[in-house]
Amino acid sequence: MITLILLTLPIVAAFVTWFSPKGTAKNVALFFTLAELATAIYAYSIHVLDASTQSIFVQNWIPALGIQFKIGMDGISLLMVLLTAFLYPLIVLSSFKKEIKNQNAFYALMLFMQAGLIGVFVSLDAFLFYVAWEAALIPIYFISAIWGGENRIKVTLKFFVYTIFGSLFMLAGIIYLYLQTQGFKTFDIGAFYNLNLSSTEQSYLFWTFFLAFAIKMPIFPFHTWQPDTYTEAPTQGTMLLSGIMLKMGIYGVIRWMIPIVPQGVDTWSTLAITLSIIGIVYGSIIAIRQTDMKRLIAYSSIAHVGLIAAGVFVWNLQSVQGAVIQMLNHGVSVVALFFIIQIIEDRTGTRDIPSLGGIVLKAPVLAICFVIVMMGAVALPLTNGFIGEFLLLMGIYKYNVWAAVIAGSTIILGAVYMLRMYQKVMLGESNSLTSSFTDIKGTEKIVLFVSVLVIIVVGVYPNFLLKISEAPVSELINFVNTKLAVK
Repeated sequence: MITLILLTLPIVAAFVTWFSPKGTAKNVALFFTLAELATAIYAYSIHVLDASTQSIFVQNWIPALGIQFKIGMDGISLLMVLLTAFLYPLIVLSSFKKEIKNQNAFYALMLFMQAGLIGVFVSLDAFLFYVAWEAALIPIYFISAIWGGENRIKVTLKFFVYTIFGSLFMLAGIIYLYLQTQGFKTFDIGAFYNLNLSSTEQSYLFWTFFLAFAIKMPIFPFHTWQPDTYTEAPTQGTMLLSGIMLKMGIYGVIRWMIPIVPQGVDTWSTLAITLSIIGIVYGSIIAIRQTDMKRLIAYSSIAHVGLIAAGVFVWNLQSVQGAVIQMLNHGVSVVALFFIIQIIEDRTGTRDIPSLGGIVLKAPVLAICFVIVMMGAVALPLTNGFIGEFLLLMGIYKYNVWAAVIAGSTIILGAVYMLRMYQKVMLGESNSLTSSFTDIKGTEKIVLFVSVLVIIVVGVYPNFLLKISEAPVSELINFVNTKLAVK
C-alpha cells in the first residue's frame, strides 16, 4: 500500500497545485513534495534489507490483455524512489526566488512528472513501465517548451523526437516479449525474466531496449539532444532532467534489459562499454572547452553517466553497486551545481565563465558550498562521489585494466574543468558584474546546506545506502550469470 501512496500522492498534489489560489502554488508544491519525502522515508524504515520485492500492490488493469497495475520495491527501486523524493523539495525550493509565469501550471507539471518517475522505478508490469516512462516525458517537454530559453521550441522538439524514437523501439520489444509468454499472455516482469529466448532473439531485443535507454541516459553517440536541452530548459527543468530523469535509462538497463536478454547483452556488451568509455573522454574534453557554466555541467554529465553505464554493462557486484550508489550521488551533486549556476546568473545576468570573477570576496558562504559540491562531483575522498567512482573503477578493472585506466580519466579531466571553472568564476578580482554580488540567504541556504550535508554524510558513511541495494544487486547478478551458464 505504501508504494501505491508514493505513486498516487504526486498526482493528487498536481491537481491540488493546479487549482490552488494564485500565489500559493509553490507553497502547496513544497508541502506535497515534503509529504512524499516523509512517505519515502517511512517506506525505507519498514523495508527489510534482503533481495525480495516488497510493498507489492496488484490490481487487474486490462485483464483481457493480461495487463496488471502491479507495483513494488526492492532495494534498487527504493533507492531511486528516495532519490526522487529527496531532490523534489530541493528543486521546488530552488525556484522560490524566481519569477515564474503561471506558477500553478509549472509546479503541477513538475508533480505530474514526479508520478511518472516514481512509476518507472516501482513498475513490475512492462506495460505500466512503458506508460510511466512516457508519462514522465510529457511534463518535462512542456516545462522546457514554455519556460525555457530563447531556442526552447527547436531544442525541445529535438529532445522529444529523440526520446519518442527510442521509446517506440522499446515498445516493440515489450510487445514481442509479451507474445512469447506462455499460456495466458502477460506483461509481468517475472514472466519476462523466465522466457526462454534464443540468442538471435535476444540480440535483436537488446537493440530495442538499448536505443531507448541509451538515448535517455544519454550514452555517446546518442547524446546530441542533451547539452542544448540542459542549457535551454529552465534551471528546475534541467535539475529534473539531470538529477532524476537520466537515471531512468540506467535503471531500465539494470532492471529490465540485462535480466531479460542476458545473451544479447553479452553479445553487445563490448560495444556498449566502448561507447560508454568514449563518452567519458569525449564529454570531459568538450566540458573543458566550454565557457557557459550550464553547458559545462551538461557535458560533464555525459562523462559521469558514461562511467556509470560502463559499470553496469561490466556487470559484476562492485561495478553495479557502484553504479547504483553513483546514480544517487550524481543526482545530489548535479542539482546543487545547477542551483549554484542559477544563483550566479540571477545576480550577474550571465553564465559566461570569462566574464565573472572575485565572487568569493562577496559571497564566502556560497564559495564554501560551491567548493564542497565541486569536490563531491570530482570524487574527492570523504565526499559522496568517491565511493561510487571507486567501486565503478574497481569493477571495470576486473573486466579490463585498460578500460579502467581510460575510464579513470574522468577523475583527472573532471578536476581540470571543475577547478578551472571555480578559479575563473569565484577567485581573482571582482569586476563590474560581480562587484555588487550578495551572499546566499533564506531558501538558497537551505537547498545548498542540505546538499552539502548529504555530500559529506554519504562520503563519510556510505554503507547505509550500499546495504539497501546489496542483496537485490547480488541476486540479479547471480540470476543473470545462471541464465548465461545454462545457455
